[in-house]
Amino acid sequence: MTTPGRLLVIVLFEGVDLLDVTGPPEVFALLRRETDDADGYEVVLAAESMAPVTTSAGVRVLPDLTFAEAATRRIDTLLVPGSVETDADRRVRALVDPVVVGWVRTLAERTRRVTSVCVGAHILAAAGLLDGRRATTHWSTAQQLAAEHPEVEVDADPIFIRDGDVWTGAGISSCLDLSLALVAEDFGEPTALRVARQLVMYLKRPSGQSQFSVPLEPVSTTRRVEDLRHYVTRHIDGPLTLAELAASAHVSERQLTRIFKAELGTTPSAYVESARVERARHLLESTDATLERITSTCGFGTTDTLIRAFRRRLDTTPMEYRRRFRTVPDNG
Repeated sequence: MTTPGRLLVIVLFEGVDLLDVTGPPEVFALLRRETDDADGYEVVLAAESMAPVTTSAGVRVLPDLTFAEAATRRIDTLLVPGSVETDADRRVRALVDPVVVGWVRTLAERTRRVTSVCVGAHILAAAGLLDGRRATTHWSTAQQLAAEHPEVEVDADPIFIRDGDVWTGAGISSCLDLSLALVAEDFGEPTALRVARQLVMYLKRPSGQSQFSVPLEPVSTTRRVEDLRHYVTRHIDGPLTLAELAASAHVSERQLTRIFKAELGTTPSAYVESARVERARHLLESTDATLERITSTCGFGTTDTLIRAFRRRLDTTPMEYRRRFRTVPDNG
């Protein structure tokens, strides 16, 4: 028998986007499967009544409890999906039900963390939960959100944005990215990486329209390469020379190069640089660390080397990357 975990309530209403509702539970179900010690999440669907809800795809979904019942419980995470309508010219407009807005405002008061998926941000904005915050939504309704809620700083570029205890996601499929980010925050990035591998997707895609995505590390077929990758992660601040890696694997440098090419399709030096960039991205997104500190922590040697690696792999600079994808507020 499984132990109930953190209560995560997904809001249901007529016409809701189906993937917004079904995508996150798949991520959280894999979390429970991939961990031995984490309780994971207790995911429930809440609606105004217990009647079946018809989604935008025509699929009917049954609620687990009513909004009123959810309001009596302590909620860890409230996830608000969205709904749209399209006119004769195929222009998309987000729909907002005042009744749902009222319940979201009520439930948010009992919630540690509030999140929205896709155009669900319009519901959060109508509930006053995005006032003075930076938020994202699907690119097709970003102008609508900005026009209707000038008190919200709308940024349509990132896949998701965290502003304090409020998270907003962009396109429909970004519900998976946002869900993985929640898992990473609650249970650590190594756990989120295992879940991402099962989904065959990126651990984190910071942006949908911008090409800043770094692919999920390929899964190797040998224990030796897995051990090497863990060695790189543990010693990312060190030189990680070809000789050092070969010694750790108890093979010759030539054999090590062949192993990396066969298993990961890359060279040892390219893999190490990729791992350093990944670590630097995380620090730029989630800390106030200076470039000098990040350079040292990630083993780049010099700041110029860090900058060149970012230009080569992400076609941007570290500071520009931080400006666009920072997930923590500036101090002061």
